[in-house]
Amino acid sequence: MVKLVVMYGPPTDAAAFEEYYASTHLPLAAKIENVRQFEASRVVGTPSGEAPPYYRMAEVWFDSHEVLQAALATPEGQATTEDIANFATGGVTIVVSEVD
Repeated sequence: MVKLVVMYGPPTDAAAFEEYYASTHLPLAAKIENVRQFEASRVVGTPSGEAPPYYRMAEVWFDSHEVLQAALATPEGQATTEDIANFATGGVTIVVSEVD
């Protein structure tokens, strides 16, 4: 299994981010096929007590790298990826990891 992790930096307007994320972005993402598991979370802190570098995280599991790449190449995958620029005012970091 592989996991796509999207880490959103602190937005300039958290309320606007939350509204757009819930009403527009998540419904787009829900159309991506072959997702094994999805988890969205809000970052609340760091072990040291410093301000966290990220505001939200989304984790999306797929069976393999090939399935992930195929999913992102679909119109639904492309629309979801392109939509990030519409609301992620704090920037975004995306990584892919293998799940042990």
